[in-house]
Formats: sequence, C-alpha cells, structure tokens
Amino acid sequence: MTLALTDAILGQAVGDALGVPYEFRPRGTFHATAMTGHGTHNQPAGTWSDDTSMALAICDSIRANHGRIDTDDMRQRFNDWYRRGEYTIDGLFDIGNTTVKALRYGHGMTDDWDNGNGSLMRTIPLAFTTATDEQVRQVSAITHAHPTSTNACVKLIHYARELIEGRTPIEAIREAGYTPALADEPENAIRSGGYVLDTLKAAVWCLITTSNYADCALKAVNLGDDTDTTAAVAGGLAGIVYGTEGIPAEWIAKLRGRDVIDACLFA
Repeated sequence: MTLALTDAILGQAVGDALGVPYEFRPRGTFHATAMTGHGTHNQPAGTWSDDTSMALAICDSIRANHGRIDTDDMRQRFNDWYRRGEYTIDGLFDIGNTTVKALRYGHGMTDDWDNGNGSLMRTIPLAFTTATDEQVRQVSAITHAHPTSTNACVKLIHYARELIEGRTPIEAIREAGYTPALADEPENAIRSGGYVLDTLKAAVWCLITTSNYADCALKAVNLGDDTDTTAAVAGGLAGIVYGTEGIPAEWIAKLRGRDVIDACLFA
C-alpha cells in the first residue's frame, strides 16, 4: 500500500507543480510541454501548491494516528499549514477563499458558493485507508461542507479505489459518476475552473482520454484556469494507474520538497 500511496502522492505533486506557473491563465493562451517555473506565482520549477500541502497534512494525520481518521487532528494540521507554513516548501503562496473562511471560523462552509475544489484536491490519500463514505464526507466538511463537495469527494475515492484494485479508468468510470461516453466529449465541453464538479469531471476526462501519465497531466494543465488543481487531481489518479515509474524521470528529478512528502506518507 505504501508504494501505491507514493505513486498517487507523487503523481499529484508533479501534476500540481506542472500547473502552478499557469494558474488562472485562460485556455489557449499557453501550451505547457515541460516542468517550468515562475509564471503566475513566481515559484521555481517543481514547486507544488496548496493542493499537495493539504493532501500531505491528511497523510501526516493518518500516519500519526495509526490509520485512524481524526478530523479534529486534520483541522489542526490544516491550521499549521495556513498559519505557519507547515507542509510547504518555502511557505504558503496559494489558498482558496472557502478554506480561509473555514479555518478562521472553525467550521466547514455550506453555501452554494462554497463548492470550490478545495476539498477534492486533497482527498486522494483517503483512498488508501478504510475510511467510510461518511468519514470521507467529514474530512471534506472540515472546510467544504456542502453536499455537492462532500459527495464529489466520495465519488473520487470510489473511483480511485477501483483503480487501486487494477480496474482500467474506463472500467471504473461509473464509480466517478460518469459513463464511458465521457471519453467522447470534446475539450470545449470540459470546464476547468474552480467548481468542484468541473474539476472532478475534467480530471477523469483527462485520464480516460490519454494513455500515459505525461499526456494526462499536461492535458489537464492545458485546459487552463485552475491548472494546478485540475492537474493535481488528474495526476493523483494517473499516478495510481501508471505508477511512479510512469512519471517522466526529469519531472521527478525537478520536483521540490521530496523530504516533506516522504515524511508524511503512511504505511
């Protein structure tokens, strides 16, 4: 399980880092082909963002609690990240509005406008635990408590677990809430902003319309707008499917913060 978790987290971190330089840039205004730096957040190449930091906070909580899902502990670790820069490389440089509100107020947000992708982006570690659907919802609800967000996280975990079991992305597609017809949808039908359901659909679409990690992650980045999160979610899923060995070696070599990642992984 540790190896599979590593595949997913490295897949997420690499996808995240690929997307960081292009975040908020509209589709068609750039074409990502490699691991680059600077851009939107002026970060060195290989730098991942809040997507991976929050996933690592969940990993670290699970590790410290011997596999137990403890949402109070996770909330504290999210605050450690938000207020002190834990689980980052050089400090926090990106955070969603709903996450900020939830951490300041001490409870998850439930308005329709609070259905950003800020809980979906960090959810993949739960696929490697015995977390129930209700526990997945509770982890989402630390910040994103609207049913649209919590249920999207459940769908992602169901899909990821099918991939872990060896199903192909198409064989497992109904677990994510879609049919194989999703593969036939054109790019202009795939939205890539911050809405949680758009991110889930875009990530799954990138996975089922490509045949290797690099194409999947770059396709997600090149959708534009919320490039780091779309690629983080797609990259986590692709990491499960193709393994760390399927991620281009030059991208792994450029990935920063491996010590932070390795310290948080659980068995």
